[in-house]
Amino acid sequence: MFKTVKRIISWTGEYKKRLYLGFLWSFLQTMFTALPIMGTAYFLDLMIKDSRGELEMRPVMALYALSFMVVSIAGRFLFSYLRATYQESIAYEKTAQERIEIGNILKRVSLGFFDKNNTGEIAGAVTTDLSVYEMYAMKMTDVIIGAYVHVAAMILCLLFFCWQVALIALAGVMLSAFFLHLMSLSSHKNSIVHQKAQNTLITSVIEFIRGIAVVKAYGQEGVSVQGIKDAFCEHRRINIKIELDYVWCNGLHQLSCKLASVGIVLISAYLCIHGGMTLPVFLMMAIFSFTLFARVELVQNGAHTMQLIAAAMDKLDTIKQAEFIDADAGGIHPERYDIAFEGVGFGYDRRSVLSDVSFQIPQGSTAAIVGPSGSGKTTICSLLARFYDVDTGKITVGGHDVREFTCDSLLSNISMVFQNVYLFRDTIRNNICFGKPDAAEEEMLEAARKARCHEFIIALPDGYDTVIGEGGGTLSGGEKQRISIARAILKNAPIVILDEATASIDPENEHLIQAAISELAKGKTLITIAHRLATIENTGQILVVDEGRIVQKGTHEELIHQKGKYLDFVRVREQAEGWQIQ
Repeated sequence: MFKTVKRIISWTGEYKKRLYLGFLWSFLQTMFTALPIMGTAYFLDLMIKDSRGELEMRPVMALYALSFMVVSIAGRFLFSYLRATYQESIAYEKTAQERIEIGNILKRVSLGFFDKNNTGEIAGAVTTDLSVYEMYAMKMTDVIIGAYVHVAAMILCLLFFCWQVALIALAGVMLSAFFLHLMSLSSHKNSIVHQKAQNTLITSVIEFIRGIAVVKAYGQEGVSVQGIKDAFCEHRRINIKIELDYVWCNGLHQLSCKLASVGIVLISAYLCIHGGMTLPVFLMMAIFSFTLFARVELVQNGAHTMQLIAAAMDKLDTIKQAEFIDADAGGIHPERYDIAFEGVGFGYDRRSVLSDVSFQIPQGSTAAIVGPSGSGKTTICSLLARFYDVDTGKITVGGHDVREFTCDSLLSNISMVFQNVYLFRDTIRNNICFGKPDAAEEEMLEAARKARCHEFIIALPDGYDTVIGEGGGTLSGGEKQRISIARAILKNAPIVILDEATASIDPENEHLIQAAISELAKGKTLITIAHRLATIENTGQILVVDEGRIVQKGTHEELIHQKGKYLDFVRVREQAEGWQIQ
């Protein structure tokens, strides 16, 4: 528990000074909380002496007493306000920085990182786990540190009046801390299991939501829902087990505080009866016994939460320690944009995908990559964009190895249009301007016109300010594709990659998409992955990929006169595109 508190203090970074000042204000708040009790005992002692004739209380003493109480209460609330002001917002400010940092980290890792790590775990880390930080890190730190600051201040007050009572209070705190330590050890074991159950729950929910259309189409709601039910039940079982594991530790922790409170009253009464303590001081000690451990008793609420925070910190540290794919790269700005693959080999884990791939694409030319499914076409484009690094060989852009570029500097030169378009839950305007956020209005409109999407956009209720559903779910496939092309046109990168951009487009939209692509490709180095003959037959060169190798190169006219994979491909496509209903 205290180890986690130390990690949180270290995590606050530049806000650490504010955190320490918050502890100071908490100490002073406690002192001003104790002052009215001690003041009451002092003035009660004066009243008793006055009744015995030992001294004479003047009326002004009542004014002094009232002023003392007002100052004590005002000081208590002042330092409570200062503590909250200095500490409470730290978690929100720091977590905002964490989210940006993790976002930047995820941008710079290889896509292999996402293949090796569960989506639910990553999603849980940047949502649930960071929310745990945000909501509880400072609150639980204050609960724990503030509690011990409070009890330390109170014990100092007791020590001033009676060392025996202070010793009993200290013994109660130490015994309580021992049982809290046992609770923390139990919580550490349970937090790992809880984290796993949480990740499974998130993964099940994400999978169910993403696959809801398939579930409905095949009438398997019961089968699909069962996975979520199992995850919910496991999550419930773990939480109940955790609570039951805490019962005995928490009970002994509370018992330690209560016994110490009783001990304080008993020893104070004994000393009072035998003349070792005055009656006002005894009454003060009795009052202290009720308030002394109030905050320490609440520490058990933070013990398990601290372990959850520790587990979240471990997971986030794993993400932060991820190896950047461009860690040793620089911001290069090439003077030309020719592309070359030289003996490139690559595989996902142990599965080889590409082997000895070599070709060149001159600046401003077009190239099409064709081949059967799984032959490595998309992998070639992913390696060029440096979503992954090659295992052997090298890829150059403008004579520079892509491994010399940072991800941002490389991708600033590349526009990509994918077969499966993803649009963000935002306005159409912001989706188009995603690659160039500072684009002028006229630039954005011109890109939309070139992409043949201006007409259908202005027909929407809010035009370019229409908010589309997540993934672009409220638009048709052709509309989404044209918006993605508009995004690429506006970015105006010198290299364009089209990954089967027309594969799923209906015939009515295809001519619009082809026109949009023609606008996008003007003056650019273009690489296209396609299966349609109309898309590839006029390209400058065609690269035929089979089983991870370039088996043929050339123009359409050259390759159709050669026996090989391309001729087979053309014949199959002609049959597929020329079929008709008899």
